Amino acid sequence: MDIQALQTFVRTAELRHFGKASRVCNLSPSALTRTIQRLEEEVGQPLFLRDNRSVALTPAGRKLLVFARGAVEDWRQFQESLTPGETVSGALSLYASITAVYSLLPELLESYRKTYPDVQLELRTGAAEKAIEQLLSGEIDLAVAALPDQNRGRIVFMPLAETPLLFIAPKTPGFEVPSRFMGTEPLVVPQSGTARQRLDAWFRAKGLVPNIASEVSGNEALIAMVRLGTGIGVVPQLVLERSPFRNEVELMDPAPELDPYVVGLCSSKRNLKRPAVKAMWELAEKL
Repeated sequence: MDIQALQTFVRTAELRHFGKASRVCNLSPSALTRTIQRLEEEVGQPLFLRDNRSVALTPAGRKLLVFARGAVEDWRQFQESLTPGETVSGALSLYASITAVYSLLPELLESYRKTYPDVQLELRTGAAEKAIEQLLSGEIDLAVAALPDQNRGRIVFMPLAETPLLFIAPKTPGFEVPSRFMGTEPLVVPQSGTARQRLDAWFRAKGLVPNIASEVSGNEALIAMVRLGTGIGVVPQLVLERSPFRNEVELMDPAPELDPYVVGLCSSKRNLKRPAVKAMWELAEKL
């Protein structure tokens, strides 16, 4: 069982798609399949459940994924420890929403690339509420995310910005916007994350059951659904200000006051021991 095979397995497990994994790993589909088959022979059990539509990990595959991520990370740290002098090299993965990439990261990424050209920087974008999950699972080294209400002890957090959570309503004809939020209106809500937790807590405190019309992944998608007239939503002001639909929704006022988002750079204590990650963190502190 070699490191390259484990790296291939990790990417395949994360992507849940053999075709995409073969392209990302720069392998032919047959070579990737042979790599997975050799791992399955070594483990003695199937690692994936495959059909024409989906790929899923077996129980053995989920256990191997934990081991493989740790082994790959240990190997990267070992390689970086052999780098002579003050040279920072290796790879660094960073996860952020599209809004964060546009608004919070340009100066940091540009400065990092100029200062540490030998680091292979991987930028992944997606829904903000997935950031902490991917960080804790070991899929990424750093993330830009809201300070979570849970798992605070498991992450290291550097604040970058604070932004209010706003209630927004559609301007769509036929959608009756109430003069104030009552808690009975149809809602568009994030599937998970800090905003969802705070909204759920507000409803529990009021003894109300939310009327959820739609659940979405990502604040950008939430604004788009509100714009269509699906319901009322809650989004960070930072995201709304940069949305192409900002003029097609309206703020609700008065509306419940939820604690604001504190958006920052997140990592784990283990990841911060790696020179490439530590360099990014220290550069963010300076900027």
